[in-house]
Amino acid sequence: MRDESILIRGGTVVDGTGRDRFEADVAVRGGRIVGLGPDAGGALDGPVRTLDASGQVVAPGFIDIHTHYDAQVFWDPWLTPSAFHGVTTVVAGNCGFSIAPTRPEGVDLLARTLQHVEDMSFDTLAAGVPWGEFQTFPQYLDSVARRGVGLNYGCYVGHTAVRLYVMGEEAYQREPGPDELRAMQEVVADAVDAGAIGFASSSSPTHNGDRGRPVPSRLAGIDELRALLEPLRARRRGVVALLPGGVIKHHEMFDLQRHVGRPFTWTALLTVAGRPYHERVIAEHEAAWADGVEVWPQVSCRPLVFQMNLAEPFTLNMRPPFAALMGLAREERIAAYRDPVWRSGAWADVETNFNWRSLSVAESDRHPELVGRAVLDLAAERGGTALDVVLDLSLEDGLTTRFWSVLANDDPDGIAWLLPRDHVLLGLADSGAHVSQLCDACFATDLLGNWVRGRQIMSLERAVHKLTGEPAAVFGLVERGTLAPGQAADICVFDPSTIGPGPLRRVRDFPAGGERLTADSPEGMSHVLVNGTPIRLDGAPCAEGLESRPGSVLRG
Repeated sequence: MRDESILIRGGTVVDGTGRDRFEADVAVRGGRIVGLGPDAGGALDGPVRTLDASGQVVAPGFIDIHTHYDAQVFWDPWLTPSAFHGVTTVVAGNCGFSIAPTRPEGVDLLARTLQHVEDMSFDTLAAGVPWGEFQTFPQYLDSVARRGVGLNYGCYVGHTAVRLYVMGEEAYQREPGPDELRAMQEVVADAVDAGAIGFASSSSPTHNGDRGRPVPSRLAGIDELRALLEPLRARRRGVVALLPGGVIKHHEMFDLQRHVGRPFTWTALLTVAGRPYHERVIAEHEAAWADGVEVWPQVSCRPLVFQMNLAEPFTLNMRPPFAALMGLAREERIAAYRDPVWRSGAWADVETNFNWRSLSVAESDRHPELVGRAVLDLAAERGGTALDVVLDLSLEDGLTTRFWSVLANDDPDGIAWLLPRDHVLLGLADSGAHVSQLCDACFATDLLGNWVRGRQIMSLERAVHKLTGEPAAVFGLVERGTLAPGQAADICVFDPSTIGPGPLRRVRDFPAGGERLTADSPEGMSHVLVNGTPIRLDGAPCAEGLESRPGSVLRG
């Protein structure tokens, strides 16, 4: 199918550059766009498959710059549900949590880190990743390429992975010595030479890994980070992705970007209802841009909502009483939840340090009648604390009860103000992470449906540019992100009057019975091509195209 000639006929082209839409056919052959215009079909000869785009928009495939598909790419090379929503290119390895490099003796520690910080099932990681195929980052990219991938796949080399590879367990405990720092620089240099799309790190206080400890990158100061970015500076290649906070402050990014000379992006600029924080951050960044600094905050159209349970309570693990339980056996965790002394101490900590007003029951096997009820209302009825309600329901359900928890990005007017702005990137989909608790891989169809058509916060042309041409330019994806003759034929065709993310549902389709939330029924997404191969036709996945794994491993 990769060499098939295809004519997308009768559509309205929004080409990813931001310019006005226009009527045109699009001709595809050999994985490339070979014609664009009213007579595009003249560029094709022999058998031609025609795809009807009448009344629909023909756009470049969308680019998801913030994913954690590093492991999932092995058991789900189609990278679902992103593939269902018009996404044709993803960037993995975000937050410094790539799964390479890693040594055989370090796999368990790396997997436990991912289990706690990104809600990736340890059993799924153990069963689904061919750990024996790679140790170094170049070997990892080769392994992905050898197996094939459904979408175009780029990956950062991650700071935490590099630290663990060089320092082992001590990466969680201390700064590197001079020899270790030089070894880490060499690892980063080898990764960049092999095609890493950049370097990612996190100093965010929200990121706790094995046994509730700060992930290794959080122990690194600005000097270590600067040293590990020297290979990017020397090669003039790669994007730097950071989560500032903790030991690395926002303003330090500006000086560091000047030194490195590569684009920086950071996760994430989110709104908080009643606070103008996002306006202050934008003002600081606009002043930095005016001074020649290229730092792109990532913004999201999705409220940051988790469907947590107490088997792995990501949204509570930031608090010391819960962090202390991370890594304990299930029976020990349950014993703590039952213990009145532990409950009393935990409530003293979380009563005013958690947004209980946002918490409601999402799923309960024993008490389906409580789904949708606010936890604070239940606490008032029962005469206990909100934490008692969460613990009691969870214990009755064997820790399977799920609760909706809104962490941030809960100011719709603030989101509407941020999304169309210059110098911000659409990001934080977190696709492939926290899969049992959220699914924001549908961000593109959400943006186009709920924010562009529904709230009319920006033009369709502007929105498509921010989903395609803008991130492609930042990441140096010169063959992608726009529709023009010679470009890779990454294309999506959608109905602007119906486009939307569709519903979420919970499934168990990961290795070792791993569960996830997925959005596999978007509305209005008709056709999707990756490098000229249809992976979605007439509103449904195309099995033949997906099985051919038409994506490319993008090497920076």
